[in-house]
Amino acid sequence: MSSTHWRPLIEGELIPRAEDAVRAIADALAPRSLGADGDWSARLPVSVTTAQALFYGYLARSAQADAGLYAERADQLLERSFELVASTPMPPILHGGFTGVAWTAEHFTRVLGDATQEPGADDANEEVDECLLTMLAAPYTGHYDLISGLAGFGVYALERADRPVARRCLEAIVDRLHETAEVRGDVVTWFTPPELLPPRHREQHPRGHYNLGVAHGVPAVIGLLADVCRLEIRAERARPLLEGAVHWVLSQRLSDRRGARYPASIAPEMEVRPSRLAWCYGDPGVAATLLYAARAVGVEEWARAALDIAVHAAGTAPEDSGVQDVGLCHGAFGLAHLYNRIYQASGDERFATAARLWYQQGLDMRRPERGIAGFESWEFGADGKLGWVSDRGLLTGAAGVGLALLAGLTSVEPQWDRLMMVAIPPRR
Repeated sequence: MSSTHWRPLIEGELIPRAEDAVRAIADALAPRSLGADGDWSARLPVSVTTAQALFYGYLARSAQADAGLYAERADQLLERSFELVASTPMPPILHGGFTGVAWTAEHFTRVLGDATQEPGADDANEEVDECLLTMLAAPYTGHYDLISGLAGFGVYALERADRPVARRCLEAIVDRLHETAEVRGDVVTWFTPPELLPPRHREQHPRGHYNLGVAHGVPAVIGLLADVCRLEIRAERARPLLEGAVHWVLSQRLSDRRGARYPASIAPEMEVRPSRLAWCYGDPGVAATLLYAARAVGVEEWARAALDIAVHAAGTAPEDSGVQDVGLCHGAFGLAHLYNRIYQASGDERFATAARLWYQQGLDMRRPERGIAGFESWEFGADGKLGWVSDRGLLTGAAGVGLALLAGLTSVEPQWDRLMMVAIPPRR
């Protein structure tokens, strides 16, 4: 599954360090000593089983040794994910819910070449499609975002966009985005009311807010709408929403300064302050989704704006970034992967340099005696306090770290990052 345009970026003395980290993650997530028929996946939540399935699936396609073992691990984890969907009540969300499991299964079949899918076999995701269509009926009062809402449902449907029912899902998503949008002249945005905010954020924004992060805000909607326009689905509604949302995001840019130029969110009672640099919130994520959208619909003006944001972010010193840990969401390897993606899409060596810097930063944070293969996450624990935790998942954990390292080490294009709305196509 090597790509004609994706090139390995990690080089020199970083190669053996990165390869060692990948091997350590592979063994830590599913130790060999448990055997192929062990119960090592039995106690994992679905967000972790799907993340680890992706890691082992890509590792199997990248590895010169033990590819069969890693493929078997991936199959076991995907099977465990289906078992959890069947036996455990869970939300329909993309990250941590049953559409995430369905997306992973579809990705295995279409991208990772799942040989177990027989031609003409029953479509295991048809029930998910029908469930989404029912949920997407008006009126819609849920989230619009990537993690938990409409944008995330759209990512799942895009993976199956050649199927009529998936296109109907995308049509319904555009309709719901149209109904819930705030239109002010030539700008369009979406508001998150306080009842949809988690308690900690509700305390900070008791009247709700406008979100500028990819994980929970407007940038991911921009990426989704661009793909919908590319596919000519509800274009008469999707294109004005897309253009208005891009204008809104670009209009939120703060004055030139060190560090970030974009806030995480905007609320009536809140002083507007720049975000840290990250995928979930901050300039690199905003830049990546804008470039993704620009390439999808062929708007060079948006591409120039995205690359300008990205160049400024890439020139930010680590001490000014706000980065504290390693994960894809808001850590060192997240920045490494974003800059790698932007480099592969643009050919600008400044992003290659920035990506290598952040790969090194992430590897320097590794402490082999701690966490998962030496990697820990700085997160809120069960007690509501920030601290170092061992995390096996995709966005904040070791599976995501492993996937980012594979993207830097191999010629296998990391199409798993469609889940993050940053799978920027190469320049035409």
